[in-house]
Amino acid sequence: MKKLYLNTGGFNAIFNDLKESFDGKLTTTKNEYNLTFKSKWAKGTISGVCLDNNMSHMYFDFVLNQDVSISMESFQASPILFAYCESGKLAHSFGANGDKKIIKENQTGILSNTSVINSVLYFESHKHIQFSLIGVPTMAFAEEENLEIISQLKKRFSNENGNYIYVGSENVKITSKWQELKKVPQKGVVKNLLKKVILKEIIEMEIAQHSYNYIKTFDPIVNMATKQINEIKRISHMNISEVISAAGLVSRNYLPRIFKEKHLLSYKPYNQKLAS
Repeated sequence: MKKLYLNTGGFNAIFNDLKESFDGKLTTTKNEYNLTFKSKWAKGTISGVCLDNNMSHMYFDFVLNQDVSISMESFQASPILFAYCESGKLAHSFGANGDKKIIKENQTGILSNTSVINSVLYFESHKHIQFSLIGVPTMAFAEEENLEIISQLKKRFSNENGNYIYVGSENVKITSKWQELKKVPQKGVVKNLLKKVILKEIIEMEIAQHSYNYIKTFDPIVNMATKQINEIKRISHMNISEVISAAGLVSRNYLPRIFKEKHLLSYKPYNQKLAS
């Protein structure tokens, strides 16, 4: 296994370290970075952008000819990292001897590390690996309007020992936002503004689906879903499960629970109530 080490710092330092590690060609335009590499052991690209609120997005697309691990020091900004694996898989551990968590294709992972233990990423050889990574700093966030988001992130995605990781199945609505982020067509300032909006939407949706305060967090979504449910039922003969799927606003794992809490009815009695 080829072992690489990443001394984390600013976004520029991270990409320069990646350039040295992968022996690639790095091009930069203001706050946008694009690293391409082709060698006997690795071929692909790593691109990224750091926005004016210090939130960042990176996209990895490569094939390795040998197993690789990347050991990363703790970030000074103590970011919460959101990962989405589009192809292949990657693994993570806290320290070289820590338990490994695998993020497979169409899975998401959430990571925070405020300890002195390195985070280690593992990649298999001869596999096409594509994944996206959003970083939201929690120690130095520029915009006051996002302080509430930072508070929510710390509350949901951290623990006492400083090492937090969650791996779960994709949320269809969040995945569509990941794809939207990847395909932003504009360039320059407009592109960055669009990315900033989409990144914030993804973060808010992740907070919402992991929130313990379901009613407060999901209230606008549930209200909108209820309107759509009522309208679809009015003009169709679909059953309530099909209607929920057609509304398509939040993951099927979360809507039933908060729907019952809000309306004091599960789908079947609610369906009967609508029919009457």
